[in-house]
Amino acid sequence: MLLWINGAFGAGKTQTAFELQRRLRHAHVADPELIGYGIHRMLPESERKDFQDRPQWRSAVVATLTDAVHAHDGPVLVPMTLVDLDYFDEIMSGLRNNDVAVQHFSLMASPATLRGRLQSRAAYWLGRAVGRNESWAMDQIERCVTALAAERFATHVDTDGRNIDEVVEFIAGQAQLELVAPRLSPLRSQMRRMAVGARHIHF
Repeated sequence: MLLWINGAFGAGKTQTAFELQRRLRHAHVADPELIGYGIHRMLPESERKDFQDRPQWRSAVVATLTDAVHAHDGPVLVPMTLVDLDYFDEIMSGLRNNDVAVQHFSLMASPATLRGRLQSRAAYWLGRAVGRNESWAMDQIERCVTALAAERFATHVDTDGRNIDEVVEFIAGQAQLELVAPRLSPLRSQMRRMAVGARHIHF
């Protein structure tokens, strides 16, 4: 089984995926962004635009996630923003044509909530400190929120007013997956979120 965890930037996809992995039995997180970063590193800087626009990224995502699901005996968790309808259909149909059982979830939040979450990230302030333009993710909020509201991107998971434990438990219930590890204490949960966030800062 593959769980695709969609959402705008700042919706909590990565944190949700890794907390699901911690609480499930034999879960594996597979991040398609890593394929995109690899493609970018092989291209001259002038060509490093949105890697989702490149057919080789989409085909590699389908092929690699198919291999991951068929090689793994537990759920594969995929935290990735995917809002272009054509790309979404191409990847989802490609996975299903390869006998991958896909369950899709969109983490939903208001634009104000998303902006606040992005501004609270260490990556946001580190980027500003080194002169990196961190406005791109902010600029995508309205586009992502509008696109993901469509029924095509169900199941929708409202994260406004929900903590990560509640989001994880909702998704696990919808996917009929048994959570085997308990919730963490507030302090340990905060420390874990910081550690996950630090591991996923990319420059």
